[in-house]
Amino acid sequence: MGPYMWREIAPGEVLKADAAFLRGLGRAFAGALIFALPMLMTMEMWWLGFYMEPLRLALLLALTVPMLVGLSRFGGMRPTARLRDDVADALVVLLVAALAAAVTLSIFGILTLGMSAREIIGKIVLQTVPGSFGAMLARSQLGGEPERERQKAQPTYWGELFLMAAGALFLSFNMAPTEEMVLIAYKMSAWQSVVLALVSLGLMHAFVYALNFRGGSRRPAHVPAWSVFVRLTVVGYVIVLAVSLFSLWVFGRTDGDGLKEIISATIVLGFPGAIGAASARLLL
Repeated sequence: MGPYMWREIAPGEVLKADAAFLRGLGRAFAGALIFALPMLMTMEMWWLGFYMEPLRLALLLALTVPMLVGLSRFGGMRPTARLRDDVADALVVLLVAALAAAVTLSIFGILTLGMSAREIIGKIVLQTVPGSFGAMLARSQLGGEPERERQKAQPTYWGELFLMAAGALFLSFNMAPTEEMVLIAYKMSAWQSVVLALVSLGLMHAFVYALNFRGGSRRPAHVPAWSVFVRLTVVGYVIVLAVSLFSLWVFGRTDGDGLKEIISATIVLGFPGAIGAASARLLL
């Protein structure tokens, strides 16, 4: 046989692999629907797909791809060991999420044959972003294997910050297009904004370190509490605010506003963003 050994693959193994692949695609489609359904049924998202600037939409999609690649390593469609597998999974879930969005919007009558190609593509791409997060996380959240059998990469410090950014992007993306974010920011006073920022910080820290949720983290005995709070919670909240500001800008919610209004709206959107940042670590 020489230095190489070849093994004939039995037809049954091929069928099992194909069945597993189809189940994975089915879970991804279900995950895309579950995560994106609130946006698929939101009127603001329908209109944004029509008039949103193509450059901002393209930038949003471009930033989503590396997010999905990173999520694939921590809890993607399948266990991966190579970067090219993570990239392949990211592209697959984008296609699945786009298909889920196109089918759902067509059934709802939001997509029609009389629309321009730009409007159809814009509406589908905009809905693909939240759907792709759901499709990527379908295995970790909807998979049938027991928790102990799932292969997960343990995040480093930078991995922790990445997961926070991904969670913040998902939840802020769901809230940023709505008028309520701007309305709440308009109604809040400066001291209420400060209180909301402090509450967001406290909830982020409590969710991961204080309330003993499944998936939470325990502070090492040799690491002081203030160090964990500063290095993870405070830095994570800064990332949440940056993601929130980006989300507001992408959807045109900062256009024409002054600095005070932008800061207030960013803090308001940072509240669900902080919950998303904390939840991402718990879920993955």
